Amino acid sequence: MELDLENPLTISHDIHSDTLTSLFSLESDHMPSETYFQTLQARDFGISIRREAIASISQLCCNYDNLLQYLAVNYLDRFLSCQGMLQPKPWLIKLLAISCVSLAAKMKKADFSLADVQGDGGIIFDTQTIQRMEVLILGALKWRMRSITPFSFISFFNSLFKLEDPPLLQALKARAAQIIFKSQKDVELLGFKPSIIAASALLFASHELFPMQYPCFKKALSNCSYVNTENMLQCYSAMQDIVADGFDSVLEMVSSSVTAANVLDHNFSSSAESGKTTVTGMTTLRLERDMKRRKISEYCKDHRVQISQIQNC
Repeated sequence: MELDLENPLTISHDIHSDTLTSLFSLESDHMPSETYFQTLQARDFGISIRREAIASISQLCCNYDNLLQYLAVNYLDRFLSCQGMLQPKPWLIKLLAISCVSLAAKMKKADFSLADVQGDGGIIFDTQTIQRMEVLILGALKWRMRSITPFSFISFFNSLFKLEDPPLLQALKARAAQIIFKSQKDVELLGFKPSIIAASALLFASHELFPMQYPCFKKALSNCSYVNTENMLQCYSAMQDIVADGFDSVLEMVSSSVTAANVLDHNFSSSAESGKTTVTGMTTLRLERDMKRRKISEYCKDHRVQISQIQNC
């Protein structure tokens, strides 16, 4: 049965109360260990290993959807948190990346060919070597491969908002998905539960898309018995710097009423990180972000007829 990240515990698209309770009670079992974040911070090579492994996963998943990559990185973090940091050997990091992607592809029933993804002229691993690494990963994860991720909670939290217009609801969900994908690479969010990341991403998206209704969204999430408000706001704050450069697609998304499914189907792309940043570059980036925020605010003001369809708190 193919894994549906929005409904990992059931084949139904309807979220029943018992399933919902199970999601919140079990989500901690699908997270890296509590000490993983501290270990990465304490060891510079730990962050480098994770970054290199994620870069390999991104390259391997370049022709597949975002969800496959998200699942593979989830396996990576959970494995590293159980086994400790690997030796910084390129071949070992690549083997781990390939094995995580291979397992994710099997869970998603994706048409994934090891021969195709290893045809880049680099290190080539035989099937038996990859399968042995897969067994190690499965053991470390205690065979919990139906990962509970932030996507498992998006529909539930969306139901708390009084959005009557389906395109607006889809736009909110799509923007939240973009934020979740973008945030996964950052170690700052590793300590937050998937449900908290989902709630924070929706809150962040609502602030971008519907700033006038943001207080209503915040109140709805804060009043939810499953949400720790303090943790949500801490996660929200951590997201600000991570997704600050993601405003370009917001206007296009709202105006075109893009669906969440379309966003999830877009290929995940990663940009090369530069080790040098000049004061001029930082200033320019800050100005660009301010301009984008103003554009979004102006767009929302010009479309009050649409946004007014959101009921008051």
